[in-house]
Amino acid sequence: MRHQGRAALTAAFITMALAGCGTPAGTDGDLSDDWRAMAQAQQFTAQAGECHVIPEPTAYLATQAPVDCAKTHLVETFHVGTFTGELAARPAPPKVGSAAMRPAFADCDARAKEFVGGDWRNGRLSVQVAPTSPAGWTGGSRWYRCDIFELDEVDGANGDSDRAIHRAGTLRNAVGSRSPLLYGCMNEDEWNRLRPAGCTTAHQFEYVGIWTAPDRSYEDAVRDEDAVHPACRTLVARFAKVPNDASLSYRTGSAYRFPSPELWARGDRGVRCYFWSGGRNLTRSIAGGGPAVLPIR
Repeated sequence: MRHQGRAALTAAFITMALAGCGTPAGTDGDLSDDWRAMAQAQQFTAQAGECHVIPEPTAYLATQAPVDCAKTHLVETFHVGTFTGELAARPAPPKVGSAAMRPAFADCDARAKEFVGGDWRNGRLSVQVAPTSPAGWTGGSRWYRCDIFELDEVDGANGDSDRAIHRAGTLRNAVGSRSPLLYGCMNEDEWNRLRPAGCTTAHQFEYVGIWTAPDRSYEDAVRDEDAVHPACRTLVARFAKVPNDASLSYRTGSAYRFPSPELWARGDRGVRCYFWSGGRNLTRSIAGGGPAVLPIR
C-alpha cells in the first residue's frame, strides 16, 4: 500500500507540471517555425576616400586599418572598381603585376588623372591596383582598390623605386594645384640622379612631359635609347615652342627617366622627358621661350 500511495502522489505532480507547460497564448506549439531569419552575410568592400598605413597592393581584410587622410599614411584609395566579364569568372583574383590586371590599372590610371587634376606622372606620384584577397574572391567579392601615393624625392623621381613614403593630407587636385610634388627645373648630382632646383637658379634640366613608350618588355624598352631621345626632343620643342625640324637636335639635348620596373609591370608606359642644356646653366624656364631661349648652337 505504501508503494501504491507514492505512485499516486508522483502521478499528481506530473499532472500539475504538464498543466504548467501548456502552449503559451499566441503560439502554435511548433518551435521549428518561430526562429527569426538570419541576416544575409555581408562581404567586406573597400571604400574610396580612405587612407591606409599598410601599402601592400593586395587588400586582405587583416590589413584593412583605414585612417583619416589628414593623418600620416602611406596610400590613399581614390576609387573602388569591379572586375567584370572573363576576369570576374576566374577562380582567383588576377595577380598583381600580371597582364590580366592591366585593364584594372588602365581604369585606375584614368581615374587618377581626374582625382589629381592632371596626369599623375607629372609629379612624384604612383598608382597601384589592390585586388580583393583570394578568400574574399572565393566569397564572391570582385572589387579592386585604386590607390595613389607619394614617392621619394630621389629614388622615386629617378625611377629607381616605387615605394610609398609617409605623408599627411589628401592628394586630390595635387597636380592641378601646382603642388611642390610636380617636376620642374632640376640638376644632376654626382650619382646622375635628377634633383629639384628653382627655375630662377642655375640649372641644366627641366621636365617637359610624358612620352608613352611601346608596349614591350621593360628590358627591351630601356635599351632603345634611339627611340626615346627623339621622342623627348619632340616634347621639348612643344614645351619651349621651337620648330620641330632637322635643327632641333642643335637647339636642345634631352634626358629621360623610365617608370620603375614595378610600375612598368602594372602597365604604366609613361617615360618622363627632360630638356638638357648640354652643360650650360640656365636661370629661367624654357617654357614658351621660343628660339630666343633655345637658339641653334
